[in-house]
Amino acid sequence: MIRSKSGVDTDVWPGIAYVPAGTKAKVAAPVAGFLFRRAVGRLPVRVRMDDGSEIGGGDAHSPLMVIRRPADFAARVGQSGLIGFGEAYMAGDWDADDLTAVLEVFATRMASLIPNSLQRLRSLYVPKQPRAERNTTKNTRSNIARHYDLSNELFELFLDETMTYSAALFAATGTHEDNEDLADAQRRKIDRLLDLAQVGEGSRVLEIGTGWGELAIRAAARGATVRSVTLSTEQQELAGKRIAAAGFAERVQVDLLDYRLVDGEYDAVVSVEMIEAVGHQYWGTYFQTIDRLLAPGGRVAIQAITMPHDRMVATRNTYTWVHKYIFPGGFLPSIRAIEEVTESQTSLRVRERLSMGDHYARTLRRWDEEFRAHPKETAELGFDGIFDRMWHFYLCYSEAGFRSGYLDVQQIVLDRRGDK
Repeated sequence: MIRSKSGVDTDVWPGIAYVPAGTKAKVAAPVAGFLFRRAVGRLPVRVRMDDGSEIGGGDAHSPLMVIRRPADFAARVGQSGLIGFGEAYMAGDWDADDLTAVLEVFATRMASLIPNSLQRLRSLYVPKQPRAERNTTKNTRSNIARHYDLSNELFELFLDETMTYSAALFAATGTHEDNEDLADAQRRKIDRLLDLAQVGEGSRVLEIGTGWGELAIRAAARGATVRSVTLSTEQQELAGKRIAAAGFAERVQVDLLDYRLVDGEYDAVVSVEMIEAVGHQYWGTYFQTIDRLLAPGGRVAIQAITMPHDRMVATRNTYTWVHKYIFPGGFLPSIRAIEEVTESQTSLRVRERLSMGDHYARTLRRWDEEFRAHPKETAELGFDGIFDRMWHFYLCYSEAGFRSGYLDVQQIVLDRRGDK
């Protein structure tokens, strides 16, 4: 039996409209409740229950998590683990005034929240990625569309004027919160990548993952000719308009094309936070394709979100809340994985890296503030309150990952050993 919550579109949000009430949920809910209490008892967080009582290892200055419907929360977590944890937030079973701060506490101890004895049973309990979401040439376009084709107008609500949807590079270092314009920080990030790839007058540039065209525009402004490929029809349309408005329609070609099908030869290959959408099964193909397309003496500059290698290995076949609701088919590499794949399967070698995790945390905070400032406009675009909570959770969840150090983002330069 399942119980539907009124006011929720059961077709759009089946995982939110219904609280799990089958045998698995009934058996697992008490276990989930016990493990949750055990975990928070060792964490610097306060958890306020619906009766006003508090648990957790925090003090008066610690982040506060409020559980409004404990039974529903336990049922969702018991049924679906961390997917259920996110769904419980979407459903309103729990809340937090400072969601990032609460999630950062959990992210900091991510690897130790579940006892080792239960970690060994992970493969029996945690769902696997659906085969329909593996990034084959048949599936990848639908995976990309589910996120990037939501609505250009939605992304315009919270991105800056450059329409850049990746980590910015701020002038101030560390976590210092200054008032630098986000668009300027995004341009600094792009220019650094183009410098690393040695893009200049006459360069033939391949961009894998167009976004909304800002990198292609700035490369063309240097005198380069650019071929940019994307699988998002929405991005292709708006990027083309932005490129034409900037006066570079003759220098930039934007193709709706899988990166594996690109042909030609290029002096520079740039790719910003696209490897995360490749899938670990295809990292070799991704770098082999770049290797095939790179001209002698050429350089590669990518920006990649990374995670610790041990956690990457432990979770590479896990289906997560982010897969289900945000990025189907995605997976984050480790630096070690990038180095091992390129060394064993290509002639490319990593030459230099820049860690920018703190900068991504600050970027995400700016995006979340802008997104939450436009609830009326979001509703007018057809997105409901559950979507708002989902998107807020996604942005805060990501920010918490970077603030805790569980995630990082790197600018990476590769070239061929021996190339002059």
